[in-house]
Amino acid sequence: MNTVNAQAPRTSSPPPVAAGRALASLALSMLLASLGTSIANVGLPTLVLAFGASFQQVQWVVLAYLLTITALIVSVGRLGDLIGRRRVLLAGLLLFTLASALCAAAPTLGALIAARALQGVGAAIMMALTLALVGETVSQARTGRAMGLLGSLSAVGTALGPSLGGLLLAGFGWPALFLVCVPLGGLAWALGYRYLPAERPARAALRGAFDLPGTVLLALALLAYGLAMTLGRGHFGLLNGALLVAAVLAGGLFVWVEGRVAAPLVCLGLFRQAALSASLVMSALVSTVIMSTFVVGPFYLAHGLGLSALQVGLAMALGPCVSALCGVPAGRLADRFGARPMVLAGLGGLLLGCLLLAVLPSGLGVGGYLGALVVTTLGYATFQAANNTAVMSEVGPQQRGLVSGVLNLSRNLGLMSGASLMGAVFAALAGDPGTASAEAIARGLHLTFALAAALMALALLMAGLGSPKRPASPRRSEACPR
Repeated sequence: MNTVNAQAPRTSSPPPVAAGRALASLALSMLLASLGTSIANVGLPTLVLAFGASFQQVQWVVLAYLLTITALIVSVGRLGDLIGRRRVLLAGLLLFTLASALCAAAPTLGALIAARALQGVGAAIMMALTLALVGETVSQARTGRAMGLLGSLSAVGTALGPSLGGLLLAGFGWPALFLVCVPLGGLAWALGYRYLPAERPARAALRGAFDLPGTVLLALALLAYGLAMTLGRGHFGLLNGALLVAAVLAGGLFVWVEGRVAAPLVCLGLFRQAALSASLVMSALVSTVIMSTFVVGPFYLAHGLGLSALQVGLAMALGPCVSALCGVPAGRLADRFGARPMVLAGLGGLLLGCLLLAVLPSGLGVGGYLGALVVTTLGYATFQAANNTAVMSEVGPQQRGLVSGVLNLSRNLGLMSGASLMGAVFAALAGDPGTASAEAIARGLHLTFALAAALMALALLMAGLGSPKRPASPRRSEACPR
């Protein structure tokens, strides 16, 4: 699937050994950014006791990290385009590593939350620029498997966090949750410094043209939306509504400013390209659906099927494990057969998995649920590798950081929307999950995933209507530097 209108020029690839070690730096960066989210969740009960705080207070240890990533991921991607993606990624790795040490040494909960926000800045840089730097690291023929590797390492970080965090908590206490990232961050920085290829400097007209007003407005809009989706745990109140209004107002001002400044943070002409816009919308829809499995699944397994907490944890780990194992093979398929056919295949797998969950008989038990989950996760891994390959293989060198940031943002917005909106749908259909009957829980699962199947059908329709590649018009090429 084509996301821009002309083939992007590629820089010459480094030698195979150097390329492999540079890719290792990018993969480790992606793993650390993902691990930074999942490993902290398991420590929240311990932090309640360590700081004498409420759960509502300690949850900001997670929220500060996630909201910072969401608010800044587009801006830091564009900054990498302007002053050098290698330079900015190395700075982000250094910041992430130092912030991890500050988290471990935090004397108060407030200091820990502040350090986590700083860690989130580094993670935003790492997430935005790892995808963008693939184009300078591997040949175009191997882009798919590189994207698959990054997707696998992201899934490994998600799956590894709870188990590794539990071991570290038991053996060394909560500071170890953050200290473990220090040597890994140092290794990623050293590999990147030594092996990531140098870049050609940006054109003089682009250097120093960072859109600060646009950056502030976009960050405010995304921060307000993120808070609206995360506060209240799926129960929308007056505060959530006010935050959504603020997000819409800030977003509208952002679009107005971007249409008038000489060097916008986001070139609005990018979104006139139907294929790119479709890729971003599909990414958000897919992320919304995959988050539904994490939100709804535990309630169905625990209250619908009567599993213990340990059994639920083991069952829920299957999805990330399947995604981790399938990322690289999915990328190879995208390299061999093309990204567009594999996007369609991935969405088809997601649609089939959602339909299976929507009609799942309770009599099939855990095996039936896990079988449907495997189908859904296989589709997700295939889609992610192919869609990322489609977007990043075609984008021009002056836009790679920005587009990578926007692509990651679409995923994050989908995850937040899935956690909040799909969780609210499930709660409305099933009733209070703590007191609802097994039949009500099953009914909530079926109807929630019927809605998820409808979203995947919409995404599949968008992918099927994708237009063939056409040459870029001169006017559009001038509007959005490539």
